Amino acid sequence: MTPKLHQIAGLTLLGLSSLFLHSCGLGKDYTRGALYPHLYNDKPKSILIMPPINETNQVEAKDSFFATLMVPLAEQGYYVFSPFLAKELMQQESAADAELFFQADLYPFAEVFGADASLFTIIHRWEKKALVGDILIDVEYILRSTHTGETLFSRRIAGVLDLSTPPNGGGGLAGMLATLFVDMVRTALTDKALAASCANKECVSDMPVGIYHPNYGKDKKTPAKASTLEGVRLQQ
Repeated sequence: MTPKLHQIAGLTLLGLSSLFLHSCGLGKDYTRGALYPHLYNDKPKSILIMPPINETNQVEAKDSFFATLMVPLAEQGYYVFSPFLAKELMQQESAADAELFFQADLYPFAEVFGADASLFTIIHRWEKKALVGDILIDVEYILRSTHTGETLFSRRIAGVLDLSTPPNGGGGLAGMLATLFVDMVRTALTDKALAASCANKECVSDMPVGIYHPNYGKDKKTPAKASTLEGVRLQQ
């Protein structure tokens, strides 16, 4: 291999190593200001939650995520339009399919709703594991400015929602079987809104706060997790 090829190979490996470290959230201390500068510059006050884009066969997951995003966003200091009232209006205007607007001009939503930003949710995976009381999830969140179209905030969470019952420390084999049975039933019947709420709270936890939060403009140096989180284990 020539010296030039050696140099190119070395640069390629260095680039791949940097990409790997960045994607895994290793080797760097993140802050909200470093991860989400566009959100600080855009200063959105109001957010319109778009109907989730569901890539799974779990039809109910879509409404669960849609219904449980309003509270955590409001707690972060943003005015959030009522999801279901907004959805009804979008249906009347034949605009209820978020897929149509994911990469489109969002300014009509600024004109009609007065929204500064639109939040898109993509459910890539939602798979129940009844025997172990888990739900495997992979959800992506993208906040875009309705004025500039820029992505202001993004996060992807892939991992497990733990619905298992804590062991009671007794009962032997019978107790273990009873706990296993409870976990199976519990996972099968768990309110999907509860599961979606856990994922939504984890996503929004690192979002820079809005104008209606007492820490508005003071959280740029607040530590934040990487934009992509893999292997996350969420508890109820």
